Amino acid sequence: MTFSGFTAKDFDVFEIPGLEPRMEVLIQQVRPKLEVIGEELAPFLTDLCGETMHVHVAKHARRKVNPPIDTWVAWAANKRGYKALPHFEVGMFASHIFVIFAVIYESPNKITFAQALEANLSDVRANLPGHFYWSMDHMAPQGTEQQQMDTEEFQSIINKLQQVKKAEVMCGLRIDRNDPLVSDGAALLQTVRSTFEHLLPLYRMAFPKE
Repeated sequence: MTFSGFTAKDFDVFEIPGLEPRMEVLIQQVRPKLEVIGEELAPFLTDLCGETMHVHVAKHARRKVNPPIDTWVAWAANKRGYKALPHFEVGMFASHIFVIFAVIYESPNKITFAQALEANLSDVRANLPGHFYWSMDHMAPQGTEQQQMDTEEFQSIINKLQQVKKAEVMCGLRIDRNDPLVSDGAALLQTVRSTFEHLLPLYRMAFPKE
């Protein structure tokens, strides 16, 4: 199967009321596309990171009542899971695609990343595209573009990662559902590759230096 991009119907899945009806369509319609993206980009990420990156497609297995408001495919250097590790994701809310690096609340690497971010903040801000966004809540579609953030806001992220047990951080690209790029499979995959190249320094910062 070749990835052909996403359609309006794929985003509209998140408007379907009820857990079971939404999950049924998500599994049939959206998940196969995420699986293809996962397998397509795993070799690229393996080469980029210098270690085997395994594919993990969201199953939403913990949900018992509320239907998911987003879905994703993740890559991490562990075959059994990704949430405890720094990782990359491509996913979607009803409004947009996201292409991100993430260290979520389950990862013990948060403090390592926070310390490295503080030490290298000027380089990070200089080298990441200004339209990339930062967020501290993987369940929220909102975020703040880096070009709108000041040093104080970055320091707040750094402090929370070190002090708040449930803190997490994501950084990357959002692509509006109406952007023509979304429906062009080859072009979208190339944008994802380019985005991950930009995010690689953040990924490396999340691990202790040997």
